[in-house]
Amino acid sequence: MSNEILTVKNLTKVYGRREAAAKALDGVSLSVQEGEYVGIMGPSGSGKTTLLNCVSTIDSPTSGSIVIDGQELTRMRGKALTRFRRERLGFIFQDCNLLDTLTAFENIALALSILRTPPGQVRRRVEETAELLGISDCLHKYPYQMSGGQQQRCAAARAIVTRPALVLADEPTGALDSKSSRLLLDRLAVLNEEMGATILMVTHDAFTASCCRRVVFLRDGQIFLELHRDGADRKSFFAKIIRVVTQLGGEMEDVL
Repeated sequence: MSNEILTVKNLTKVYGRREAAAKALDGVSLSVQEGEYVGIMGPSGSGKTTLLNCVSTIDSPTSGSIVIDGQELTRMRGKALTRFRRERLGFIFQDCNLLDTLTAFENIALALSILRTPPGQVRRRVEETAELLGISDCLHKYPYQMSGGQQQRCAAARAIVTRPALVLADEPTGALDSKSSRLLLDRLAVLNEEMGATILMVTHDAFTASCCRRVVFLRDGQIFLELHRDGADRKSFFAKIIRVVTQLGGEMEDVL
């Protein structure tokens, strides 16, 4: 039986006070098992980014609990929280945030160096991860010498080279063309299937979401619906996602 990597219970996030208060999350409960690949979708203002920000410790919830890999995040502070974020979480953002003065190898290796990984292990793990993501021929290049898709796959390598408990992806294909998006999504699927990486991904794009095994839809700060792939092919799952997107309406119609 799989371990529960993420457990969110009755999560609430309120911005502002009194009359100006706005509830971004309203009692969200969610669990993610080890090895799952879960997408989060919803129209603008639904709370999906706030949820990811709370899980990633970028933001603090107003109430509720977040447990990752057995650790209650809402009780952690300061250095303990920083250490946990560094050691147990991996991040892939829309903007890949690579350091321009470092090569791809150095950008990926930096995450291991911060964890004081023995030098003998660093090269092996960087090269293995780069091969999985199809960027072995980019390791000597600087970010400006790589395409957007290569940069994003480098950022993905940096996120998973430390073998985190949970990889958090925020619109990872948002700045990529369709070909680069497909390449990145194919590689994320490999990371999930072959390495057992647990991935929680926020996306507005139905095609991107169809790569996941489960998609959670938010509306007005609450869970509206969950879809499970259950062995269906990607085309069928995409069609199901589109039907929910249409039902949600509003701003999400631009993905149709």
